[in-house]
Amino acid sequence: MSNPEAASEVMRSRTQVGSTTGVEVLAARDVPLGGPRALRVRRTIPQRARTLIGAWCFADHYGPVEVPAAGMDLPPHPHTGLQTVSWLFSGTIEHRDSLGTHSLIRPGELNLMTGGHGIAHSEVSTADTTVLHGVQLWVALPDADREAGRDFQHHVPEPVRIDGAELRVFLGSVAGETSPVRTFTPLLGAQLDLEPRATVTLSVDPGFEHGLLVDAGDVRLDGTAVPAGELGYVTPGIDILTVTNRSDGPARTILLGGPPFEEEIVMWWNFVVRDHEEILRARQDWEAASDRFGSVEGYHGHRLPAPPVPDVIIKPRRNPPGRTDRA
Repeated sequence: MSNPEAASEVMRSRTQVGSTTGVEVLAARDVPLGGPRALRVRRTIPQRARTLIGAWCFADHYGPVEVPAAGMDLPPHPHTGLQTVSWLFSGTIEHRDSLGTHSLIRPGELNLMTGGHGIAHSEVSTADTTVLHGVQLWVALPDADREAGRDFQHHVPEPVRIDGAELRVFLGSVAGETSPVRTFTPLLGAQLDLEPRATVTLSVDPGFEHGLLVDAGDVRLDGTAVPAGELGYVTPGIDILTVTNRSDGPARTILLGGPPFEEEIVMWWNFVVRDHEEILRARQDWEAASDRFGSVEGYHGHRLPAPPVPDVIIKPRRNPPGRTDRA
C-alpha cells in the first residue's frame, strides 16, 4: 500500500502502567489511506518511540471494514529501498506490479514484493470482496542490498497447532516452523491465533527484538496488557515470550522480530532512503515516469502522483535505546 503521509505525525509510546516486564506498548494512530473517505489504517510504526523493530519499518493494521461499492482502488505507486509484506485476514486484493506480476492476495497467503532500486504496483479489491481486514508491513533493506532488483515471492504457510493456538510462520523461524521466503536480513513474521483463555510460550532468538501486534482479544505479552490495535515491544536479550488470551473469545496477533537494524534511514512517502537528496531524486524519477520504476500493465487508470516534499531537510532517524528493566 501507499503511505499517504508526506510528513508523519510524531507519536510517543506508553509503557503499561504498573508493568515491571519491560514491555513497551506502542499506541496506534488513525491514518486515511488515499483521502478521508478511503480505507483508514491504524499505524503503530514508525513513531518517535520506535522507528523499527528489526528491519520492520512500517506496520499498518486495518479493518474489518466494509469496502465501498466502488471497491478499494489504489493506483500504481512507487517504492524504493524496501520490501512490502501483504497479509490478509479477510477479503481479496488484486496485485499488479512493474515486474509483470499479477497475483491475488488472499487470507493466510504471503505476498512479498522487493522494490530495491525501484518498483511500482497497484492494489484493487476484487468484486466479491465486501470486507477487508489485514496488515501491510514494510521491511527496510540494508545499505548493501537497497539497490536490489525487483522481485516478488508468494508463499502459503501451513497452519500448525501449539498449546491451544494456531501458528502461521510467513517469514523466518519460530516453534520449529521455518518459512522458505528469502529476506535480506534475519526476520520473524507470524500470525498467532489463541483459543479462549489459552497461554502460549514461545522460544525466540535472544538476538532479536520483538513486537506483538494485537488484532483481537484480551491479550497479555509477558504479563503486560496489549490492547487490540496496539503493539507490544520487547528488547533483545529475551529467549522466551509468553502470550496469553484472557478473553472468552479467540485472539489474533501478528508477531514480528529481527536483530536491531543499526543503519539510519529516511522514510518519506513510499521511499526508504538514507538522505534528503535521495528523496528528491526518487520523487523526480517517479514524476518523470522514468524507467526506474517501470509501468504497471493491466491497470486501467492514472498513476498516483507524488505529494510535494516538505520545505525542510528530512533527516535520518534511528531507534532510541530500548528499555532494559525487565524483571
